[in-house]
Amino acid sequence: MTEPKDLRELIIDNAQEIFSKFGLRKTTMDEIAAKIHKAKSSVYYYFKSKEEIYIAVIEKEAAIFRSEINRVIGEKHTPKEKIKVYVLTRIKLFQKLANFYSAFQKEYMENYSFINKIRKNYDIEEQELIKIILEEGVAFHNLSVKDFNLTSYAILTAMKGFEYHWTIEREFDQIEKEIDLMLEILFEGLNIRN
Repeated sequence: MTEPKDLRELIIDNAQEIFSKFGLRKTTMDEIAAKIHKAKSSVYYYFKSKEEIYIAVIEKEAAIFRSEINRVIGEKHTPKEKIKVYVLTRIKLFQKLANFYSAFQKEYMENYSFINKIRKNYDIEEQELIKIILEEGVAFHNLSVKDFNLTSYAILTAMKGFEYHWTIEREFDQIEKEIDLMLEILFEGLNIRN
């Protein structure tokens, strides 16, 4: 017999797969129930709506995302290495975690206000993580940063500007070259001469 916690996880796991194929709008509660071979009432026992299931899926993928990002950053030493591995891992995870990335798309945020809240909260988390990397760099005399909030926001904004391109691009060598160039500009400056 399936334990309640297991059934809830089964719903989330299967809905994750369905949402990644069809998106939130085209997925139905009937499809989720059929996928787990249960009556729709079993799904409704744990979740009031497909939007509530979608939030659970996004939260699951966000936890995977956070865990992996923290792991790879912890393996690096310099701020440049940490930010590079952060950006590369972020792109790989966006490609792997389809629902989490979809939640960051403009059409989802415009049509589903709850997703906009998720995105804003995650933006705050990401900016804070970048800020911590920068603060460590200053503490170890690897960086000079005048405004941690503005600098972390600028890095996050730059990453988000490239996000779509890097997520659909499958050539990681090219992505890595572009990230290296972005980080060179970030850490070395433009070196403009009069």
